[in-house]
Amino acid sequence: MTTLIIAEHDNAVLKAATLNTIAAATRIGGDIHVLVAGGNCVAVAQAAAAVAGVSKVLHADATHYEAHLAENLAALVRSRVRADAGYTHVLAPATAFGKNVLPRVAALLDASQMSDVIAIESPDTFQRPFYAGNALARVQSKDAIKVLSIRTTAFDPAGAGGTAVVETLDAGADLGLSTLVGREVVKLERPELAAASVIVSGGRGLGAADKFHAVLEPLADKLGAAIGASRAAVDAGYAPNDYQVGQTGKIVAPQLYVAVGISGAIQHLAGMKDSKVIVAINKDAEAPIFQVADYGLVADLFSAVPELVTAL
Repeated sequence: MTTLIIAEHDNAVLKAATLNTIAAATRIGGDIHVLVAGGNCVAVAQAAAAVAGVSKVLHADATHYEAHLAENLAALVRSRVRADAGYTHVLAPATAFGKNVLPRVAALLDASQMSDVIAIESPDTFQRPFYAGNALARVQSKDAIKVLSIRTTAFDPAGAGGTAVVETLDAGADLGLSTLVGREVVKLERPELAAASVIVSGGRGLGAADKFHAVLEPLADKLGAAIGASRAAVDAGYAPNDYQVGQTGKIVAPQLYVAVGISGAIQHLAGMKDSKVIVAINKDAEAPIFQVADYGLVADLFSAVPELVTAL
C-alpha cells in the first residue's frame, strides 16, 4: 500500500499545505511518495525528502511543468500510477492548486474523487463535510485507487526529520492543451492567510474600503496578523479576492481569529469555525458570529478596535 502526494510549491519553496497532506497520508499507513514536478525545483524536492514520514520523492523537472498546468501534471501522475501497481491512494491539498489538478487526475484514473477529507478512519473510509460544514459524511470507497483532496486545517503539518531518497523521473511530453498567459502575484508584507497563526478579518460592517484598511491594519500590525475578509466585504470592493475567508474562499484555522464587523453568514463560518480562539466584535447582539465566538464584544467597531489597539 503506497500513497502518492502531489506536492504544491512555487518551484522554490514547498508549500505548507503539502505538509498537512503528508500528515494525513500517515493516517492511511504504508509508504508515502511525494511527486515534485516543476521547473528548476530541485530545492523543493530536497525539502520534501526531509519531511518526516516520506519514503521517496519523485522529482520531475521540465519547462512545461514550471507553471503547474493541470493537463501536463495530471498526465504525469497517471503515467506514474499506471507504471507502479503499488499505488493505492493519490492525495493533494484542497487548495486552489489541488482543486485544479486533482479532478483531472481522478478522471484519468477512472476513480471517484473524495473532496475536503477531514478525517481518515481506515485506508478506505473517510470523513468529509457538506452543507457548508453543518454535517459530516462518512464515505467508504471501493475504487482500486482512492483519490482524495485533504482539508489542510484538519491535520497538523508533518515535521522535519525525514531522509527520503530523491528519484528523478523522465518528463512526459508537453500536451500543449493550455498555456500560461500571465500571472498576477499579490506580494504581501503580512503572513500568508492560509498559514497565519493570527488573522484579523473584516466584514461589510466596516462600510468602505478606506475604513476597512484604516481600522484593521493597525490591529493586524499589533498582533502580527494576516488580514482576511468576508465575502460581503470582498464583493463590496473593500478587500481583494485573495483576502476572502469562507466556503468560497480560503479555509483557515489559526490560533486566533478576530472577526470585526462580520455578521457570521453560514458560508463564512464554514471557512473559520475551526479556529482555536474566535473573537467577535459587532454592534448587533443577535449576529450569528457570536454563536461560534469564544469571546464576543457587542460594541461599535469604530470605537472598540482603536481602543483595543491602544490597549495592546
